Amino acid sequence: MVNNDSMDMILAKAQTLIEALPYIQKFNGKRVVVKYGGSAMVDENLKYNVIKDVALLKLIGMEPIIVHGGGKEISAWLKKIGKESEFVNGLRVTDEETLDVAEMVLSKVNKSLVSMMQKLGLKAVGISGKDSGLLKVQKKLSGGKDIGYVGEVVSADPTIIDTLIANDFIPVIAPIGIGIDDYHGYNINADDAACAIATAISAEKLVFLTDIEGVFVDPTDKSTLISEMDINEAQEFIDSGVVGGGMLPKLTNCIEAMKNGVARVHMLDGRVEHCLLLEFFTEKGIGTAILKEPLF
Repeated sequence: MVNNDSMDMILAKAQTLIEALPYIQKFNGKRVVVKYGGSAMVDENLKYNVIKDVALLKLIGMEPIIVHGGGKEISAWLKKIGKESEFVNGLRVTDEETLDVAEMVLSKVNKSLVSMMQKLGLKAVGISGKDSGLLKVQKKLSGGKDIGYVGEVVSADPTIIDTLIANDFIPVIAPIGIGIDDYHGYNINADDAACAIATAISAEKLVFLTDIEGVFVDPTDKSTLISEMDINEAQEFIDSGVVGGGMLPKLTNCIEAMKNGVARVHMLDGRVEHCLLLEFFTEKGIGTAILKEPLF
C-alpha cells in the first residue's frame, strides 16, 4: 500500500508532467540550437546529463542541434606540446600549428558527444562547419590585428543540417569553418557559429550553456537575476554600459540572431543538472530568456 509521503511524491511528479505539457505542445517539431560549452563539457557527470536532456528533447518531438566549443581542452593540449595559448580581445591567436591542435581536439570532443548519444539509443552525426560548406568564413581581425586562422562567418548553408534532421539524426557541430576565398580551415568562436546556424535554420530557440547563472542587473548581487527580457530591453541593457566582459558579446549575438529570425534565446548555467529541462518545461525556469514577445 502506498503511504501518504509516497503518494505526495507521485502526485508531485504528475504535476511536473502536467506543467510541461503546454511547452511540449508548443515546441513539438521545432528546431532548437544548443551551444554547449563551459564547465558542463569538462565534468563527465554534467556532460552526460546535458546529453540526456538533449535526448529527451528529441524523443518528445523537438529537433535539437548541438554546436559545441572546446576552448579549455584546446588550451590543455597546447600546453602539453609546450605551446602557450595567446588571446587578443578574447579571441585565440591561431597559427597553423594551433589550428591543427584545435581541429584535433574539437573532433575528439565531437565524437565523444556522438558516442554518448548513441549510448542513449539516439542517431547522431558529428560534423564541422567545413562539411558541405556549412560555415563559410573570412579572416576575422581583432582590433585591426591579424590573429591568424580565426574566422568570421560570412554565410551558413543549412543543407547538411536539413538532410540529417530529415533522416532522424541529431547534428553535432564543431566550430571550424572554411575560408570563402582560400578554402583553408578557420577556428570560429563557438557562440558566433551557434548564432549563424540558428539564424540559417530559423531556430525556435537558441540556448547558450555557460558558467554563469544568466544576466544580472548587478553581477555582484545574485538576487538581481533577470529571468526574462525582450529584445528591446536587452539592447537598452547593452547601451546602458552595465553589461561587460564575456556577457556583452553573448547579448549582442542574441539580439542579432533574433533580428534575423530566431524566435527566442536562453542563457543558462550549464553547471546546473538538467538545466535544459528546467528552463524549457517549467513555469519558473532558470537563467535568462530573451524573447520577442511573452511566451504565453
